[in-house]
Amino acid sequence: MSLSLSLSLPLSLIVSGAALRAAALEAVVFTGHLLLYPTGVREERPAAGPAAGACGQRPAVLLLHGFNDNRSIFVLLRRALGADGLRRVETYNYSPFTRDLRATARHLARRVEDLCERSGQERVDLVGHSLGGLVARYYVQRLGGDARVRTLVTLGTPHAGTRVAPFMNAHPLVRQMRPDSEVMAELAAPSPGCRTRYVAFWSEFDAIMAPTGTARIEHPDLDAENVLVTGIGHLALAVHPAVIAAVRRALDDLTTAHSRPGDRTTDRAADHPVNRATDPGPEGRSMAI
Repeated sequence: MSLSLSLSLPLSLIVSGAALRAAALEAVVFTGHLLLYPTGVREERPAAGPAAGACGQRPAVLLLHGFNDNRSIFVLLRRALGADGLRRVETYNYSPFTRDLRATARHLARRVEDLCERSGQERVDLVGHSLGGLVARYYVQRLGGDARVRTLVTLGTPHAGTRVAPFMNAHPLVRQMRPDSEVMAELAAPSPGCRTRYVAFWSEFDAIMAPTGTARIEHPDLDAENVLVTGIGHLALAVHPAVIAAVRRALDDLTTAHSRPGDRTTDRAADHPVNRATDPGPEGRSMAI
């Protein structure tokens, strides 16, 4: 009976209810993150040598936060990724005074080289939330980072630029995240032979992405999988259990190629807590987790 009642509701009411729940969850996550924020201000001191039991098992993971944020956003994700002791997990705090995404990407390159040396591994995985994913993608695509990065996971990253908050255009870093910026043009340029696998998580209720679909990766040369997560907002993408579980599954996959021949971009939908199947989209298979 409850099923028939829900199906009889207008679509606009169903969407509005989901949007309200997503907004409420976002407010809770925001409050919790404010409390944790001071704990992540200081840069993490990386371990000097290979982590016990991690070297030679799974690639090390480096987590990159978003604009004006810090490593505290990854408290839950970090714990989950390192729970089995088979991988080294570290965070990278880039400067809050950053004014050029490309300069931060060059700093990231040095940090990755350091991580490879300390972990004894030739390739690592990166996970970036929001701007962090864009910095990581620039490093991989434009600075030769695909030689070092096996998988790049992005969470609510404006891959095609975002038009949110036009009043913030005075900040040079925000201008670089606009759809018509030089950075976006560089990322849209050909990138033949890129060896990194991309997994981009996006949500239709991500208020920072304008339009929301900008968090998807659309590039003919990239091995990319776009994962739609329903019912949560921008901050929640970094802490929601369903997303954390999906990120861990993506990084547990020790293969580097997953696309079908001739189909470099794949779309699927991650819907919690039940599994469901959907019709294939025009750009590849579409499935639910």
